[in-house]
Amino acid sequence: MKILLIEDDLDLGNGVRIALTEQGMDVVWVRTLEDATRSLERDNCDLVLLDLGLPDGDGLQLLTKLRRSRTQADGAGLPVLILSARDSVSERLSGLDGGADDYLVKPFVLAELLSRVRALARRSYGFDGETIEVRGLALHAPTRRVSVAGRAVELTASEYALLKMLMMRADRVLTRRLLEEQTLPGSQTNASNSLDVHMANLRRKIGEGYIRTVRGVGYVIDLQAPGGHA
Repeated sequence: MKILLIEDDLDLGNGVRIALTEQGMDVVWVRTLEDATRSLERDNCDLVLLDLGLPDGDGLQLLTKLRRSRTQADGAGLPVLILSARDSVSERLSGLDGGADDYLVKPFVLAELLSRVRALARRSYGFDGETIEVRGLALHAPTRRVSVAGRAVELTASEYALLKMLMMRADRVLTRRLLEEQTLPGSQTNASNSLDVHMANLRRKIGEGYIRTVRGVGYVIDLQAPGGHA
């Protein structure tokens, strides 16, 4: 799971980054709205931890922009957890009404933050920290086991990496370039052809109807069964 942490306090930001990284999460930490906007445009993330009082503006500005986006990939459905010292009821309601999925008041215990992150992951992506499940397709991270409707599926290391990345970010289109860079690091000389081969083998093993091609862009696993598949 890739998390964008937007927090200007050095001690708190570093503590949160370390705690999340120790849980196996990939953390991108920025300290301003400008850097956060740039990161959102450049990187695919699965969840945002958002401070409100930032040096160059209010985090609610970014939240409003995300929720006005037209698509999931643009941020319309991206889970957002606000981390703020603003603790009045009106301020918490303002954040939640503005589109945040959860609101955690500072100071907080790291264990509670981790619990809320896992809860948002389960709610949004069907991920509980160990198992991801989408429409009968299940991936158990600790054992690297994959099954479809209870039937075990044997995957190569590359196929597993591709499937895990797609399932971790279900309902979000992942570009070919991102998939190649993150899951096929040893195939850069002919990465595109290698990706096509691995994707074809993966589809054959798990069955059609899970991985949808977005022509000219990349691939996505839809949380809801699409009307058709490519």
